[in-house]
Amino acid sequence: MFTAQSQSQEKSFQVEITGKGNPVLLFPGFSCTGDVWNETIKELSKTHECHVFTFAGFGTVPPIASPWLETIKNDLENYVARKKLDKPTIIGHSMGGSLALWLAAAKPETYKQLIIVDGLPSIGALMIPDFSPEKVSYDNPYSKQQLTMDESAFKQMANQMATGMTLNKEKQPLLVSWMEQSDRKTYVYGYIDLMKLDLRETIKDIKIPVTIMAAVSFYPRKQVEELYTTQYEKLTNKEILYVEDSAHFIMFDKPEWFLKQIQKLLK
Repeated sequence: MFTAQSQSQEKSFQVEITGKGNPVLLFPGFSCTGDVWNETIKELSKTHECHVFTFAGFGTVPPIASPWLETIKNDLENYVARKKLDKPTIIGHSMGGSLALWLAAAKPETYKQLIIVDGLPSIGALMIPDFSPEKVSYDNPYSKQQLTMDESAFKQMANQMATGMTLNKEKQPLLVSWMEQSDRKTYVYGYIDLMKLDLRETIKDIKIPVTIMAAVSFYPRKQVEELYTTQYEKLTNKEILYVEDSAHFIMFDKPEWFLKQIQKLLK
């Protein structure tokens, strides 16, 4: 199997390219490395050229200066153009899904389709009533607390978060290690970048097919359906798959089902 590790010309990510065939870009969620897709690309790379990203400040990729998320988005556009990738499909988990929507809303004709794994157009709106980006500031007490947290307190927080993110207990320590490995400033301010991103209006410009996988475990299905229907209201060409008994990391909690869906969508 062909694998190439490249520290790309773009400074805001590293890419690993595996396999041959139609191009697929795989974006991890916040604080995760591209290893989140290991099981997926084992199969996928037999039929597709997989470009697996790890973003700046996570894993072993050096952090970059602010603005973090916008730089990543611009660099991704450069990467696709520079590599002359022909109509790649994007698979994005969580923040990676938000990035996929952002890219496709800006340049809808560039991509073939999007597969969004438990990701939303506006994470801020999920957390703040009557959300607008101005309501989120970089200089807030919670951020200050996270920046000054010592390693053991941070690990404790990461452990608590991981138990809610995947029902697969074997994978929970992996999520903790990724959070611990992350550059602290990126972890704090990068998340605020993400909170400020609101694509609920701009997704109306996306005409390519979008498949959204929504996890149903901690909230009743009705609540999850309401959330996804509201957030994706302006997106016309979409299919939402509700995934029962899965937390946020659907690829860990429902691996066989997940892989089957991906293969079906890419055919």
